[in-house]
Amino acid sequence: MADVSVRAARGSDAVALARVQASAWRLDYRGTLPDDDLAALPESEFAQRWQQATDDPPSARYHVLAACAGPDVVGLATLTPADDPDRDPAIDAEVAALVVDPERRHQGHGSRLLAAAADHLRGDGFTAAVAWVDADADAVRSFLESAGWAPDGAHRSLDLRGDGTVVVKQLRLHTDLREDTP
Repeated sequence: MADVSVRAARGSDAVALARVQASAWRLDYRGTLPDDDLAALPESEFAQRWQQATDDPPSARYHVLAACAGPDVVGLATLTPADDPDRDPAIDAEVAALVVDPERRHQGHGSRLLAAAADHLRGDGFTAAVAWVDADADAVRSFLESAGWAPDGAHRSLDLRGDGTVVVKQLRLHTDLREDTP
């Protein structure tokens, strides 16, 4: 049996988390972001942000999870109270990131991350969760829908450069975190 797990990310994981993020973005945003932007992703800045997020999270209900294959970090998830105006941050959470290294996809890491995320969120008292996904990210949407998530009708456009030249359209999915009771 393979040595795979999901655990709370640590500051010492920051460089690995940044590598996973950059690797995934280079694949997932190919055709959306210019090639030069993808080649120049600031992994050192990503690592600094992951260091801060793990060492000094913005709240007790903010979590960074790391998916591991042996000692290697191969995926990540960030969990936070939802901040959309139509959601209640006391009971609604957001899976703000769910990323698996492209070379490690389709090995169960995403499923383990999603299950661990749900467990953490339930433990923090959340009863529902949302996740924003790119409108053309069919594989991500299909993955989440197969795990019981569904679109809730919310949409948004992110202007990544602030000048209208790179706009990503997203839709929001949601799930009920309450466990069924007999």
